[in-house]
Amino acid sequence: MDSRERTLRAVGREQPDRVPIDVWMSAGMKAKLKAERGIAFEAFLDAHDVDLRYIAGPEYIGPPLRTFPDGTDEDIWGVRRRTVRVETPGGAETYKEVAWSPLAEAETIEAVDAYAGWPSVDAFDFSVIEAQCDALHEQDRAVVFMGDRLNRLAQLKPGMYLRGVEQILVDMAVAPELARAVFAQIRRFYLAYAERLFEAARGKIDLLLTGDDFGSQGGPLVSEAMWLEFLEPGFRQYIELAHAYGVRVIHHTCGGVRPLIPHLIDAGLDVLQSLQPEAEGMEPRALKRDFGDRLVFHGGLSIQRTLPFGTPDDVRAEVRDRIDALAPGGGYILCTAHNLQADVPLANVDALLGAYRDLGAYGA
Repeated sequence: MDSRERTLRAVGREQPDRVPIDVWMSAGMKAKLKAERGIAFEAFLDAHDVDLRYIAGPEYIGPPLRTFPDGTDEDIWGVRRRTVRVETPGGAETYKEVAWSPLAEAETIEAVDAYAGWPSVDAFDFSVIEAQCDALHEQDRAVVFMGDRLNRLAQLKPGMYLRGVEQILVDMAVAPELARAVFAQIRRFYLAYAERLFEAARGKIDLLLTGDDFGSQGGPLVSEAMWLEFLEPGFRQYIELAHAYGVRVIHHTCGGVRPLIPHLIDAGLDVLQSLQPEAEGMEPRALKRDFGDRLVFHGGLSIQRTLPFGTPDDVRAEVRDRIDALAPGGGYILCTAHNLQADVPLANVDALLGAYRDLGAYGA
């Protein structure tokens, strides 16, 4: 059974020959892998027969994005970010932190709508998409589009970038029309972007991975009522558009989102990603018991505790536990809850991929 068939069977909640494998790594971890093992990330994926592969997506061809005298960089939304370097015992990681939110001072719907920084899909070249898909289909891999932080279909996180983390949450509570105006503009771009993407792919994208963090470690960031009012309509629109092109949808959210899962299913979600094991309510066996007949799961292996701080035996035991909990009958994709970062020992990476291989076969 090849990777694409294996993955699509699992996403269809059917039992393939083995549990499909996905691998997420930060830039720092990829650099560490290259420096210490002499192997590039793509070659690592091939060596371990990783099933899900991600296309780069359209190329940005819009106006040059500016760097300012204070060192901040502008993104396609006009949000300015500052690069932060974090040293870990295993190597360095760099992140882009929001330094300036262009709509932080907006007080009216008119100001939101008049903002000159709303991006256009014409700033991207989609002609490269089909060839990217073909290259992966030639390897019999499942083709996934995720994008990066700038063009990964979302609503709440771009709202946080544009208005500020606290301000968009305040807007939803006390200035709902302003919040709706921000989310409407965000959805306008992403729906046009996704439609152009699917048209260019000509049916060759298997999975769309959307990403919007709806939870904190202690539970949802917003109430069910607020999620339904402000975020459900766009969430549903993204999924319906993908399904219209025959594309299944994975949604990544960190945190404890169990109260929202029935609503995610009702909106048509195919696969829930992260399953952050430390978060409230995200116990794997309970999730499989209560939602496994309607939802596929992806992730669930701890990058907060087990991978960075455990032993190889701990890693193997956790992989076994997740397979036992989530894989029966199909409907599970093996992966960590988020990116493996540079603080993860390579011995634990070896244990992780070895356990995927040794323990993931059905009937083994």
